[in-house]
Amino acid sequence: MVQTTGNTQTQNPISNLEYDFLTVLHNKAEAIKAYDTYINDAQQAGSQPCVELFQKLRQSDIEHAKEIRHHLQEVMQKGKM
Repeated sequence: MVQTTGNTQTQNPISNLEYDFLTVLHNKAEAIKAYDTYINDAQQAGSQPCVELFQKLRQSDIEHAKEIRHHLQEVMQKGKM
């Protein structure tokens, strides 16, 4: 991606796709971290169904994060998938 400012052109250090994947991966990482708190809260409330749901959601986000990371690696190496 090339941006023009005045009469000079500057190269962005990362592409839009790299930025997008980095942003999504960061958000997934934050969510995964937050689920630990939610699981603990559900345990303290004595709600096993809620514990199980939060664990299921956390595992799903972990799988998504792995897939996003794979795409990010491909985009960083090849510029696209």
